[in-house]
Amino acid sequence: MKVSSLLGERLKTVSDDIAIESQSLMLRGGYIKNVGNGIYSFYPLAQRISRKIQNIIRQEMDAIDGQEVLFPVVMPASLWQESGRYYSIGAEMARFKDRSGADLVLGMTHEEASVHLAKNTAKSYTQYPFMIYQIQTKFRDEARARGGLIRVREFTMKDGYSFHTSQEDLEKYYYRCFDAYDRIFKRVGLKNFVAVKSDSGMMGGSVSHEFMLLTPIGEDTLAICSDEKCGYRANMEAAQTVVNNIGGEVEELKEVSTPSVKTIDDLCAFLKTDAKKLCKAVVYQINEDDSYVVVFVRGDLEVNETKLRNYLKKEIHKAQEITVESGIVAGFIGPKDFKGKAKVLYDSSLIGINSLISGANKNDTHVTGLNIERDIGKVEYVDLSKIYEGAICPKCGKPTITLSNGIEIGNIFQLGTKYSKSMNMTYVDENNTPQYPIMGCYGIGVGRLIASICEESHDKFGPIWPISVAPFDVEICNLRADDDEVNKVCEELYETLPRMGYDVLYDDRNIRPGSMFADADLFGCPIRVIVSPKNLANGVVEIVTRDKSFRIEKPVSEAAEQVMFLAIKLEQEYKIK
Repeated sequence: MKVSSLLGERLKTVSDDIAIESQSLMLRGGYIKNVGNGIYSFYPLAQRISRKIQNIIRQEMDAIDGQEVLFPVVMPASLWQESGRYYSIGAEMARFKDRSGADLVLGMTHEEASVHLAKNTAKSYTQYPFMIYQIQTKFRDEARARGGLIRVREFTMKDGYSFHTSQEDLEKYYYRCFDAYDRIFKRVGLKNFVAVKSDSGMMGGSVSHEFMLLTPIGEDTLAICSDEKCGYRANMEAAQTVVNNIGGEVEELKEVSTPSVKTIDDLCAFLKTDAKKLCKAVVYQINEDDSYVVVFVRGDLEVNETKLRNYLKKEIHKAQEITVESGIVAGFIGPKDFKGKAKVLYDSSLIGINSLISGANKNDTHVTGLNIERDIGKVEYVDLSKIYEGAICPKCGKPTITLSNGIEIGNIFQLGTKYSKSMNMTYVDENNTPQYPIMGCYGIGVGRLIASICEESHDKFGPIWPISVAPFDVEICNLRADDDEVNKVCEELYETLPRMGYDVLYDDRNIRPGSMFADADLFGCPIRVIVSPKNLANGVVEIVTRDKSFRIEKPVSEAAEQVMFLAIKLEQEYKIK
């Protein structure tokens, strides 16, 4: 490809509102163009990267016996009604009617379609196990599209679905896919990524992992044990919170006048105490009926709303207004003598604290010396709080938890029979008895992966694409397009290198060297061949790498061979042994 014919414009700057580096560089470099909120068109550069990533994904999925299929983007609502998700998923799903009035949806994921495809086809246990996958466009009406391709509404995704006759077989295949994902992310050039235990969310299932790129701009928070021998990692949404048992002396229960003291900070200051000794009340409402839920948690911790949502198996929101009719005394809520119309839950952080401070369920009044076991009786404790920096690791028991930010680049789930049972997909086993197949699910967002690679591998001048996914392997820079000898050498390399199997970009424009190099940095090609009158006067061309770590001058006759040796060296970094 010649740059003079390449569609897309290189820009010096973009809007100051764009703070994420990968988004800025991909807009400046002519990779993507915004069409609408969270919707992008790909210029040839981004499409070439996408195609290379997809080829790597296909190779790894085929290597674990995946069979590529293609599901429709538009599906009848009846499929999703059958699974129950048509009603449980909110505004993220795009629903519409066709001209005949039939209800349709745009696919945001394809569990239902995969079951529909395999149902009444895989009828016997002899046809199991199998995995089907696709690379397809999806639409999810994200409320917070951000970061260019990092969080979008329309996206290309690889999603795979495996079907098994036993949990043991699912687990065996699940970890084959786990290893395949590790290979994929290494092959596309990512280095600083980890796999963490995660919450299954709307996908359902009991076991799930997310592959996360560790980066400060990530919007997910990860809990990681700093003890290398332990290796515990989890998404904050799924991480178990373990706290030190602070015990303390058993004290007499007393009421204390606390006029207008409603916040945790004000109460700590008023009573000269530590937030760890407080029993804090956080009030939520269940979406479907606005009924109240009160969560009692240690005063220095926050409620993990994902844990609460999963425990209740209902959507919830923070209570915006607490009515008088509810019997809940806002600002002074406590477990002792609580008479409000609400479901009451106790976080496990309160276990073992012998004397707590809490609201007294009276205006301007708190109690001290609250002992839950003595003053309330036996209660059920549930892990509902957010893990925190310095918390005790649930695996090794040391106070070694650190929090890091990350971008989700892939996820895998053990779904169980959630979809096969709800959609009545069965097979007959060895005894001719109908059984529901057990499923797994495996996803990778291609566009987000492009942005993540750019986010990890760039400098202030542009992307530094790994050779495994770069839009072009080599760029030829012609520094004097009006010089016949320079043109001749460039054209010969432009003919030779593609015959050797390399994707070549040739900057044939008659522009200043500074502008050409600025654009070359935005193209991010791993290898650059610079041809100029000055170099040719010495019978050489200059060969450099995009990351500036390698530079050499070679005779013109040896230039193609040197490119080959350098490309082989770069390719070795992304080959999995």
